[in-house]
Amino acid sequence: MDTRSDPSHARGQTKLFRGRPIRSERGGEGQKPKWLKVRAPGSHKYLRLKRLVREQSLHTVCEEANCPNIGDCWHHGTATFMILGGFCTQACTYCNVEHGRPNPIDLAEPGRVAEAVRALELDYVVVTSVNRDDLADGGAREFAKTITATRSLSPHCQIETLIPDFAGKSESLNIVLEAQPDVLNHNLETVPRLYPYTRPGGNYVRALKVLEHASQHKPKLTTKSGLMVGLGESWDELLDALQDLRRVECDILTVGQYLRPSMAHLQVSRYYHPNEFEALKSIALEMGFGHVESGPLVRSSYHAHEQSNAFATATSVTERQDPHDS
Repeated sequence: MDTRSDPSHARGQTKLFRGRPIRSERGGEGQKPKWLKVRAPGSHKYLRLKRLVREQSLHTVCEEANCPNIGDCWHHGTATFMILGGFCTQACTYCNVEHGRPNPIDLAEPGRVAEAVRALELDYVVVTSVNRDDLADGGAREFAKTITATRSLSPHCQIETLIPDFAGKSESLNIVLEAQPDVLNHNLETVPRLYPYTRPGGNYVRALKVLEHASQHKPKLTTKSGLMVGLGESWDELLDALQDLRRVECDILTVGQYLRPSMAHLQVSRYYHPNEFEALKSIALEMGFGHVESGPLVRSSYHAHEQSNAFATATSVTERQDPHDS
């Protein structure tokens, strides 16, 4: 295990994993059900992308978050690039990205991301980041630079940005919006009752305001958000969260199962059955979401290209069928 330590760890007082203390509770969630098992990655395309990521000294959330879909996505040439370094200033209790003091901004990183997108001949890319509460703009300018650099080398590539909340600063969010991403994604992650325990550096209302501001500032922009289940939420709380997302006109929704990365992270409260994910999808579509991906292994960036295309198709059909046009 890649365990990082501090002086207290050396004295045997506090054990840390990826910047988080090992939790006292052990197990509890039981054996993973069969529908959560995936094939180990190793295809030729997977290895090529992995090599390119290493050569360009890039980070991907696929690796940092220990995503179960990495073999599938990388085999199909899709990766979510994580800018602004590999250390997050927040320590969410479910997240596997390393927590700690971040490094200075790498000014050449936007260009390297753009080169990787060009080399892979991608027509869709997702760009995300760690939280950078140490920066005045939260890293918004680096998002904008990455969008600009990518478009200059791959003008036909669609760009989705999965952003932090920038501490609620609308001027930072506007910097990203003015760079004109094709999709603006900010994950709600969980229900408001669990925020103090799971996202101590986040704020439920503030997360909703990010999506609301994006929709109002750029009405034609596609907005997207995601929820994890299995953190201890109730079914009614989930439905309330879906309603909140629709109130701020969120277009695309993803719902997936939380999987515990290590003993330093929050336990899984329970594993949802695939039928429950199907039920959530049906309910969300009835609420008015343009597209919904809901399943045990669904993650925010999983099949992101297909999600965006499906939403665009559904929107086009709805507009053609709008009775007010006749």
